[in-house]
Amino acid sequence: MKIALINENSQAAKNEIIFNALKTVVEPMGHTVFNYGMYAADDKAQLTYVMNGVLAAILLNSKAADFVVTGCGTGMGAMLACNAMPGVQCGLVIDPTDAFLFGQINDGNAISMPYAKGFGWAAELNLQDCYRKLFEGERGLGYPKERAAIMAKNRGILSQVKAVSCKDMLTVLKEIDQDLLKAAIAGDKFQEYFFANCQDDAIAAYLKTVLA
Repeated sequence: MKIALINENSQAAKNEIIFNALKTVVEPMGHTVFNYGMYAADDKAQLTYVMNGVLAAILLNSKAADFVVTGCGTGMGAMLACNAMPGVQCGLVIDPTDAFLFGQINDGNAISMPYAKGFGWAAELNLQDCYRKLFEGERGLGYPKERAAIMAKNRGILSQVKAVSCKDMLTVLKEIDQDLLKAAIAGDKFQEYFFANCQDDAIAAYLKTVLA
């Protein structure tokens, strides 16, 4: 699985802590982490939580990433921004129980975490425990298990509703504020990681014109 990490500007200084916690857990499972930044608070490319949602949607809809780990101060803004986009099902994860239940019940493709609120002593251990509960084993099995079938049905219904309520990703990219889009894909590693992994030629072609 290709897992993308995205941090916004208010919590960019914690990128290395978050990146290391994520790698420590998921790389032994065979997953690969791509760190899209921000890498430091003074990065030239400044991401807001709204841009996190745009970037997450680009990565997931183009299949450049299979899963996105993002967040902000409370985790709520980035979650809302992600869920405003087509093809993104993002959960708010604060503790390992949240991570487990989101993985088993909702089986989405993104999580948002609070990196300011409650981020204190041994925070990196909570991060590792959350990632472990989310990524170990098979997701989408349901909890409690006897409700697995109805949970899977509801996930499918939600995906259908979102497909109707949202425009397709290429249309979104063309109609969204282009300055916002340019800022969302301005990170140092975006072009290196994205174009090597993107599986949607139309999205890739359009973003090349934006970057040009």
